Amino acid sequence: MKTIRVVAAVIKAVNKDGEPIIFATQRGYGALKDGWEFPGGKIEVGETPQEALKREIMEELDTEIEVGELIDTIEYDYPEFHLSMNCFWCEVINGDLVLKEHEAAKWLTMAQLNDVEWLPADITLIEKIRSVLT
Repeated sequence: MKTIRVVAAVIKAVNKDGEPIIFATQRGYGALKDGWEFPGGKIEVGETPQEALKREIMEELDTEIEVGELIDTIEYDYPEFHLSMNCFWCEVINGDLVLKEHEAAKWLTMAQLNDVEWLPADITLIEKIRSVLT
């Protein structure tokens, strides 16, 4: 089975009530269209995961991020391929998270994390995020 190596940004912030919030995006294309995910993309040859994540977020969301520590590496078997996804804590440095490839996006509080239909690989990260931020 083909392995696809990707990176994902768990972009965190704090809302006006001081609660931690996480940025989620809804895919606008492909076989997994309409599923919710953490933004990111494929690692290109010669890139570190952190470089790939900065590039992908700039391309997809027109935003500069700071890449923090690795949360986890998710290994997930989809029917057509194996996904290896390095997930990092990230924060916005500059930009407004403009949707260039996604259908929609939301900032979710910890109580709202289950309110969207996460893609199968991404949902495996939700409890870890909740345990760290609450």
